[in-house]
Amino acid sequence: MSHAPSPAGPSNDTRPLPAPAGTAATAPRPGRGGTALVTGASSGIGAAVARRLAAEGGWRLALNGRDVTRLEQVAAQSGAIPLPADLTRPGAGRRLTALALDHLGGLDLLVAGAGVGWAGEFTGMPAARIDEVVGVDLLATVHLVRTVLPHMVAAGSGRVVLIGSLAGSVGVRGEAVYSAAKAALAAFADSLRYELRGTGVGVGLVVPGVVDTPFFDRRGTPYTRAWPRPVPVERVAAAVCAAALHGKDEVYVPGWLRLPVRVRGAVPGLYRRLAARFG
Repeated sequence: MSHAPSPAGPSNDTRPLPAPAGTAATAPRPGRGGTALVTGASSGIGAAVARRLAAEGGWRLALNGRDVTRLEQVAAQSGAIPLPADLTRPGAGRRLTALALDHLGGLDLLVAGAGVGWAGEFTGMPAARIDEVVGVDLLATVHLVRTVLPHMVAAGSGRVVLIGSLAGSVGVRGEAVYSAAKAALAAFADSLRYELRGTGVGVGLVVPGVVDTPFFDRRGTPYTRAWPRPVPVERVAAAVCAAALHGKDEVYVPGWLRLPVRVRGAVPGLYRRLAARFG
């Protein structure tokens, strides 16, 4: 079983992030919503989250992605500020955080939705693709969260929502590195919750299965299984908003995906035999 997160997409602009142009005065935060930064917003889950937050009302949004053209289109649809950048570049997370704070005057929510995938036998995976998957799906997110959290802790409130994957909960054949990166992201979320207890800052993890986005085409291998069927991306965006607005620590999409995770935890030997047989 596989998962399709919001793809970062191919870059069509390699310009570095501009430096902040001064410090904006902090604007009053809306009664409904607040200020949010969404990464991976060029398409897929990130774009759907941006549209959902805009529809909720009261949110001032900054969107990040690597594809400038698509990002600007999504930003125009959601009344957001586009901040294109490749977050795998050194210092990009710090510069993006500074720009988001400069434009928004504060940051109540971070949705880390950037992600890429690769499918195939691990021994045939090019070294450059290993670095890309780990760099985008794990390291870029960790570095960005590292720069955002101090501002939220200082404010005494905030929410970080990470986009995980069922592949990170149970492991998936042909997606060893992607599964490893998403498993590390889940452990990262758990650890942060313990550290942040009492600070007013929370961490949510959304765990989708197969999502109907361009992710599979962009990874080079389309999704061909008859079951489970991909869920609409809007359903995942709704789960992200639930994790953000209602303080949910972990949300599976669809909810029945908790079952294989529980089976693996309760009877791992049986689960592995079934997974080896049925994939």
